[in-house]
Amino acid sequence: MKIKLFLSLILITTLNAVASDFSLIIHKPFDGALFDITQDYDRTISAVGFTKNYNQKTRQQEAYTNAFDYLSSVSHKYGKQMQLVKVDKGANIVLSKTASLAAFNEAVSVIKTPNNGYIIGGYTMDGSLLLMKLDSQANVLFSKQFGTKNFDKMNSLVPLRDGGVLAVGSSFTSRSSYDDAFVSGLGNDDIYLTRFSKNGQKLWSKKYGTEYDDHGINAVEAPDGSLLILAATLYDKHKDVTLMRLSENGNKIWLKHFKSTKLTEPKKIIFLKDNNFLVSLAQYNEAGKAHIRLIKFDLYKNILADKEIKTTYASVLNDIQEFSNGKIIGVGYVKDTFNTDGLAMIFDTHLTLLKQEHYGGKNYDTFNAVKILHNSQIAVAGVHTDKNSQEENMWIVKLNSDATMAQTAVNANDFYTQLCDLFAYKIKNKQLQITKDLRINIIDPRLYFQVGQYKLTPKQEAFIKKFAKKLVAFLHKHQDQVKTLEINGHTSSEWKNANFEKRYLNNADLSAKRSLETLKALFKAQNTQEQKWLTEILKESGLSYKDKVMLNAKEEKKKSRRVTFKIILK
Repeated sequence: MKIKLFLSLILITTLNAVASDFSLIIHKPFDGALFDITQDYDRTISAVGFTKNYNQKTRQQEAYTNAFDYLSSVSHKYGKQMQLVKVDKGANIVLSKTASLAAFNEAVSVIKTPNNGYIIGGYTMDGSLLLMKLDSQANVLFSKQFGTKNFDKMNSLVPLRDGGVLAVGSSFTSRSSYDDAFVSGLGNDDIYLTRFSKNGQKLWSKKYGTEYDDHGINAVEAPDGSLLILAATLYDKHKDVTLMRLSENGNKIWLKHFKSTKLTEPKKIIFLKDNNFLVSLAQYNEAGKAHIRLIKFDLYKNILADKEIKTTYASVLNDIQEFSNGKIIGVGYVKDTFNTDGLAMIFDTHLTLLKQEHYGGKNYDTFNAVKILHNSQIAVAGVHTDKNSQEENMWIVKLNSDATMAQTAVNANDFYTQLCDLFAYKIKNKQLQITKDLRINIIDPRLYFQVGQYKLTPKQEAFIKKFAKKLVAFLHKHQDQVKTLEINGHTSSEWKNANFEKRYLNNADLSAKRSLETLKALFKAQNTQEQKWLTEILKESGLSYKDKVMLNAKEEKKKSRRVTFKIILK
């Protein structure tokens, strides 16, 4: 069944381009939350979820003879509507649109299309499932409402290699012989899957279940086109994990239950680069404290690793993704008695915890979804609650690959201003000069090279190391913007008793050696993490006497014997 969907443009708010932590909290008049996030082809970030809107005017002029009629008239006054938010590198909102449906609804997943548009999946509060295809400006290309005649809920929308999608969720048991889905009729809820083509055509829709309640949580496509389904089975006050492999047509290949005496809640399944699969689970102990459990298995349901990550506080990973180097990033929440924070964890290829970071205030904060970006930074969507507030807000965070907070992007002028502030003392003391094209010149006479010398003096080396630690730390914070850090060696134009050719080539060799020695000192001054990043951006070169220093048409030979630094932004 098709529905008509209207999208209304929300007022776009802009922020001043000042470098700060990339943590954008979007306040609306009522509750809001974000459940999924993706990167656009122009390197912006888009996230989906819901906001609560004023949906219906109170019919004040109508008279009611009983309280039930009146309550019915105002029961949908405020309710959820799908929300899409797009932000740029500076954490500025560049697009914000809200769905407007008669039935309140929320979006749970967003998938990019080849044309930089979106496929969004969600559900209405009265039990219908929603699928929408939008263009890059969030204009509706098509919208569909589907499901059974009973109460349905979508938990995730999974991209498939043929350009189609698989909707994963649950459906209240159907007892109608006219239902076109497979009728199990045993538990109250069954796993409910629907596959669509890239054009939005429904290919099949099926139910799977046991005599207990079963909820479809997430899925992933295997290289052979089969589908791995992650689900939860509830019985006798227990919640177990169910894994199921289906053919591309939805026929069951195998099913595996992970039964436990403890409550276990499935969260996410991903396909790994080694052709295996990884599942994130929340496992609760007798006291109700949650901790993280990661299970790695192959296509034939063989368990390759089963690891529990026990932490001081209750911790859950709602989403996991794999880096190109095989490391795993997980996001979710960490909770103590009075506070819940967003949680980010990094694991190695053996699922050993390497690092964790907590983000949030003194109320309720959680991360719901993660996306690894083109530059290995991490985009996160979630929920933030202000101090002394009960209203939840949409939350977008960008992290570095080590789970530390990334910085917002700034333009070249702001970059220049911040560099000047960073080295204000050295500029004031005439040790450094910074130009608006982001070139850094060392102008202290004590730091120039002597004629024919390229090895750093103790004074030069001490200066370079101290300067380099400050500079590289600043650039690393803004790594999303920095393309290259050039170190250029320079010479004066003379070379004793040499013709033009030898004079130039000898100076070219000397300037290159000065650049290399400076690079070595700069590189050695950094920690291992920053060194690894520097290998991606460092460039050293010798410019001979090409940029010799001139004053009143006369060469300043002493000042020409130097190194300079040039920052090139993306």
